[in-house]
Amino acid sequence: MKKFFILAVFAPIVAFGADDCATIRTMPSGEQSLSDIINLGLCRNPQTAAAYASMRSSHFNKNAAYSNYLPSVNASISAGKNYKNRDWDDWNYGASISASYLIFDFGKRTADMNQTIATYRAVGFDYDETVQNYIYSLIGAYYELLNADADVKSAESALTVAQTAKDTADKKFKAGSVAKADVYKAETTLASSQLSLERAKNNREIARGTLLTKLSFPADQEIKIADMSSSFGSNAESESIDELIKIAQKKRPDLLKASANKDAAWHKRNSAFLRNLPSISASGSVSWNEEKLPGVFEPDSNKLNGSIGIRASMPLFAGFANMYGLRAAESDYERAKYNEQQITNNAMMDVFSAYQNYKTAQTVLQHSETLLKSATENERVTSGMYRVGRATMLDWQTAQSELINAQKQNNSAKYDLFIKRASVALAIGDIKSEIEREKDEQK
Repeated sequence: MKKFFILAVFAPIVAFGADDCATIRTMPSGEQSLSDIINLGLCRNPQTAAAYASMRSSHFNKNAAYSNYLPSVNASISAGKNYKNRDWDDWNYGASISASYLIFDFGKRTADMNQTIATYRAVGFDYDETVQNYIYSLIGAYYELLNADADVKSAESALTVAQTAKDTADKKFKAGSVAKADVYKAETTLASSQLSLERAKNNREIARGTLLTKLSFPADQEIKIADMSSSFGSNAESESIDELIKIAQKKRPDLLKASANKDAAWHKRNSAFLRNLPSISASGSVSWNEEKLPGVFEPDSNKLNGSIGIRASMPLFAGFANMYGLRAAESDYERAKYNEQQITNNAMMDVFSAYQNYKTAQTVLQHSETLLKSATENERVTSGMYRVGRATMLDWQTAQSELINAQKQNNSAKYDLFIKRASVALAIGDIKSEIEREKDEQK
């Protein structure tokens, strides 16, 4: 099991302080990098905290299972008096201590111990999966906010261009070189740009609120995040799909959890079978009693007793409970095997789909950059041609519309590529390496 996520839960303590991290009510000021967001989120997220508490509970249950290898010791003390013939006797006192130890049970307690260990490993992998899924959701929300902010900047740029077109149309109309229709068209484009800007700002507010909510802060607070580099260097670009599948088989938490659950079911089946075999135990006890005997001439009697022995036991009949328990355990083991096979098939498909989506996202980004360059140049040339009377306002409006669409597609393609790359890391169960790469790219 990877130790990174256990350590990551406590990483924010260094940055924010042990008491401040989970109890702060407002988002920290200053620009936050992706690693800052992840550390803060892991410290405050209730879902990952609950998963960690579940893992700790399983850890203590595992430790408790070791008690089967140690002797059992019990002690008791007593004091009482009897009532008879309308009178109370004198006080009687006693104390005893007994011990027992399982010598041999054909490996049943070993099977129980191995089942507990396998269950603990499965819970640990479940915690890893919970943390990785949460980190991936933070990454997605982080890039969605960056994309929304980029769309606002593009909308502001488009509004500037539309305002320039409106001013140019007014001047040309006053000079008598164009009809009033050009002014109306420019005003329509300007109003449309203003509406697009308001929509972009609204989407940005929603994206900001989503990220803040995932960090367990009120959605109406402010947050500043750092943009990412436009360069992309990833191991996923050079690794083949077969290599990624091999990594997933070693690191993906749900695969490891399914394997651990299968092991637990196997040991449970063995334990159910061994329950029908005999067991041998050793026992010993020491007791002391002080009893005043009425009507007896000798003084008070002090008694010290003890015993040692070896006991062998074997269940002969328990109402068919052991037989049906064994069959149920065998069925659970068969179910665990098929479940592992199904999860493996799904995981391999996840890796394949994430890899193909990432490759496609790379191609889409390249095409969107080409489209943006072409649309930018086309708008610049068309605006110049309109000023000298060689293009119509409709031509300029078309060029502006194409430029706006190209900017949105480029923004979406850029940040979608980051998300798709994180999807590959999630699919192979190595989201830590993705965080480290993105942290380097932010430097």
